[in-house]
Amino acid sequence: MLIKIDPILSPELLFTLRTMGHGDKLVLADANFPANSMNKNVIRLDGVNIKDAAKAILSVFPLDSFIVSQGGTAANRMEVDDNPNELTETHKEFIQAVKDISGESWKVGSIERQSFYTEAKKSYAIVTTTDARPFGCFILTKGVIKPDGNVWVVEK
Repeated sequence: MLIKIDPILSPELLFTLRTMGHGDKLVLADANFPANSMNKNVIRLDGVNIKDAAKAILSVFPLDSFIVSQGGTAANRMEVDDNPNELTETHKEFIQAVKDISGESWKVGSIERQSFYTEAKKSYAIVTTTDARPFGCFILTKGVIKPDGNVWVVEK
């Protein structure tokens, strides 16, 4: 065990998060997501739901403020088919986790399901949970940590 490191963050997951660079994307997926056919770098978090996984990951993972300064979002959810504005319970929990851990100013964008799959194939890694609720899939883009340990923030 490590002090102030959430035990959900396995050695394999911590290694992956640490080796990611600025702009790399991490997929956080539900149990139904076809992770292994999308990416060769898959990390399983069995017995963990999306909310708890998001909180643990975001506790050590800086979101990308540069992408926000360019009009994008560093955290995105998979849209519900034929109802892109619908927020599922999983979406709401994820959005709250982003606000609670990364800060109130962070917005969560959305990506249509087929476009999400395309992005997942290009991602650095996919973290799968055993959360069985549908459309519980998210993409996080890694930001920069400055030498003083603070997260790099780019103003728009």
